[in-house]
Amino acid sequence: MSSSSSKKGVEYYAEKAARKYLGSGESAVVSTLISYVNAGYTKDKTISKLSSLVDPAKANKLTTRLYETLEEKRLGPQYSSKRSSAAAETTPAAKRPAAPAADPPQNGAAKKMRWDQPAGEAGGKAPLTPQQIKEMMANAQKMIEMRKKTLGALQSQGAAQSPLISQPPPLMAGPPPPPLMGTPNPLMGAALPQPALGAGGGTIDSPFADKAKKIADLQAEIAAKLSNLPARSTDPADKPRPLILDDSGRTVDASGNEVQIAARLPTLKANIRAKRRAEFRQQLQERPTEDVSEAAFFDPRVSLRPSTRGRRAFNFHEPGKFQQVAARMRTKAQLEKLQSEISQIARKTGISSAMRLAMVAPRPATWQPSVAGGPPQIEWWDQVVTQTDTYEAAEQKPEEERYEGITSLVEHPAQMAPPTDGDKNVFLPVLLTKKERKKLRRTNRREAWKDKQEKIRLGLEPPPEPKVRMSNLMRVLGNEAIQDPTKIEAHVRAQMAKRQKEHQDANAARKLTTEQRKEKKINKIKEDTTTEVHVAIYRVTDLSNQAKKFKVETNANQLFMTGAVVLFKDVNVVVVEGGPKQQKKYKRLMLQRIKWEEDMVKGKEDEEAENKCTLIWEGTTKQRNFGKITFKLCPNESFAREYFRKAGVEHYWDLAHSSSVLEQETT
Repeated sequence: MSSSSSKKGVEYYAEKAARKYLGSGESAVVSTLISYVNAGYTKDKTISKLSSLVDPAKANKLTTRLYETLEEKRLGPQYSSKRSSAAAETTPAAKRPAAPAADPPQNGAAKKMRWDQPAGEAGGKAPLTPQQIKEMMANAQKMIEMRKKTLGALQSQGAAQSPLISQPPPLMAGPPPPPLMGTPNPLMGAALPQPALGAGGGTIDSPFADKAKKIADLQAEIAAKLSNLPARSTDPADKPRPLILDDSGRTVDASGNEVQIAARLPTLKANIRAKRRAEFRQQLQERPTEDVSEAAFFDPRVSLRPSTRGRRAFNFHEPGKFQQVAARMRTKAQLEKLQSEISQIARKTGISSAMRLAMVAPRPATWQPSVAGGPPQIEWWDQVVTQTDTYEAAEQKPEEERYEGITSLVEHPAQMAPPTDGDKNVFLPVLLTKKERKKLRRTNRREAWKDKQEKIRLGLEPPPEPKVRMSNLMRVLGNEAIQDPTKIEAHVRAQMAKRQKEHQDANAARKLTTEQRKEKKINKIKEDTTTEVHVAIYRVTDLSNQAKKFKVETNANQLFMTGAVVLFKDVNVVVVEGGPKQQKKYKRLMLQRIKWEEDMVKGKEDEEAENKCTLIWEGTTKQRNFGKITFKLCPNESFAREYFRKAGVEHYWDLAHSSSVLEQETT
């Protein structure tokens, strides 16, 4: 992988893999990865080195992808065979699969024992390195010791069974191979057993004869490999120079000059990785950044606003300015309060209605008011037509002069909007089907999602973190969850608790306070009566039951209705004012919920009859005439009528009393 002919291919595949897993602009990571590959690092070592610079998961994916690509596309089957042979050489003998024996024993009693043949010798393509040779010799020494023990045990058994078998001579006839780099050869003193000779000079069949031949071939192969190694240098210049110390203990050279030896302080692997990570971040910061200023996205021909706002000067107010404003506001509030009081008094006395009528048709200059308390001698609208002060004077005039005010012209009165109509435009609600409502909701949610994605793309909002749960933990995190499951589970549970807390905080923020809930309930019960007021008049035969009196008063107060209750013998009048919904609920109370027939009342002839409640009249008025509902006990009819007359609705009493008199006459 470190050859110069494949350097260009390594760079290409490394950049391609980095763009896939890291994105663009990671030239420092790519150059580091290429240097690791060219240095001959294994995949695991490259992953561990690269994990100090980027995320471990990304480093694993990037390195695996690069090594697989180099193996499949760039080097082909030749690279695969080299890697397999090198792996076979570096694998310990205990873990390698055993090769079949060249000449298995005939009797089959002993267990088959296999030796590996070095891949380098078989193929003749990849030369062994000194490190591989050392490992091979160490493995061979271990195997020889084990074979010696096995052979010793078998020889002792064979000597007991057959006295013809004698101790074999040493197997190695030739000179031993030279030692490896000054280390003793473990095969020098290993005297392996040899098949014993019989009485006739022949060789007795032994299951270890073929194994001894294998060992001899292996020794010859190792000697051939060691002969190809370069000879150890004997040049004194290459040897380390002797250490010279003076009287003070300082290191000096041959001429007596002091030598400064660079001190090497040991450090932890974590500190080395942290230092490399800091250097890598510094390299990333030193790279030229792209111009992302606001001016790069606009036409330079269009004038841009300055980035900084101009400094504004102080603007001081004159002394006493706000005192004058406060005085004007107080005067205006007093004037409005006075005007409202005057309008209420005029509304109660009827002056305002008389003024409006006078504005519709002006009175003649000769008009005089009639006697106080009596009817006028001529109505003002007839006076405009007849041009007289009395009806008698109008009849005395000739017929052709009697109606001087009538002409052939037609007067069209001005169109006026009814008082019950509000100023706001009324729009008919559009009723959508269930399918249309779902479609509209999907459309609105999609638009909101697109707006959020656009803000994230422009950098106005941070991207939301992945919503990880225990159910989708492995699908979202992947390798990170496998590396440290306990840490990842704690992190996921912390995120779940955070989302739950945010949800509860949002609900608590939307929750109304006690005052707001009370106000909402009151607004729901109250109705708008600015344009018209709905009035209902009930007549109850007997209202002496305290429980029923409590229901009448309490329900009126709970519904925020106004009115009055006048108690007089068998004519007990209940007047309530409010909105249409309030009247509907109160009507159900008076006519259905309260069981009036449970109480028995006495008539004029001391005969008992059932108590009952009757709805006398219901309609609308312009304004309210009563305040909070109160009970008024009246000894006679004049007191009751006077109470209603003070409120300007004496006809309420006349209607209720007359209906009672008519009912008594019919019965």
